[in-house]
Amino acid sequence: MTESEMPQYANPAGLFALPEMLSLSVTVPTSRLVFLSGQVAWNADGELVGEGDHGAQVEQIVRNIDIALAAAGTSREHLVKHTIYVAGYRPELAEAILAPLRAGVTTRPASTLVGVQSLLDPRYLVEIDAVAWIP
Repeated sequence: MTESEMPQYANPAGLFALPEMLSLSVTVPTSRLVFLSGQVAWNADGELVGEGDHGAQVEQIVRNIDIALAAAGTSREHLVKHTIYVAGYRPELAEAILAPLRAGVTTRPASTLVGVQSLLDPRYLVEIDAVAWIP
């Protein structure tokens, strides 16, 4: 396997990163896929955006996903799968969570929404990981 075929681990500029723990994205050039680690509502300085507000947190998460995908040469239009983890999920939250993910794109990736007891920090209400193809 050549260097250009090896997985590429990245922490794109514009996103808060914890490089000692994980890579925010991994691109597999031979498959033309990029895998994003679970994104939470951190801004570039690591501050939580939208405390107590599911919709506001998802809007920030979508901004983070857009940054990470752009750094890999793709966009949400090319998402093939995402998993949405929601702390304390209730059915009435679905629209506030899904609307920002659908905004601005025409494709609909395979998707799983999982209600969980809690996330890494109790202030995080939503976390989303994703897979996209690179055109």
